[in-house]
Amino acid sequence: METIGRIRREHFIKGKTIREIARDLKVSRNTVRKVLRSGETSFEYERSVQPRPKLGRWAADLEDLLAGNATKPAPIATASGLEKSLRVAEDVPRDPGEPDRAGEPKTVDG
Repeated sequence: METIGRIRREHFIKGKTIREIARDLKVSRNTVRKVLRSGETSFEYERSVQPRPKLGRWAADLEDLLAGNATKPAPIATASGLEKSLRVAEDVPRDPGEPDRAGEPKTVDG
């Protein structure tokens, strides 16, 4: 939307050519022409059908699963689950050269 306004200002107020506008705003000359010739304030493109070639035969099953999940209540985080997550994170060994949580690199005693 901003680009459309800039294109029109550059052409009608400042008198720039289509080629200059296209070069300055980094859009194609055809886009500049389209904006100047139409009275549109925004251009939108929507596909009528979204192709999903890799999902293929599983698309219907996935739609059913998503519809079923939409009706289920969201899981509630518990304190015990959070404690388990923190314990697991603390048990993970870190690289000796990795910066400490305070932002300073660890020293390796050898």
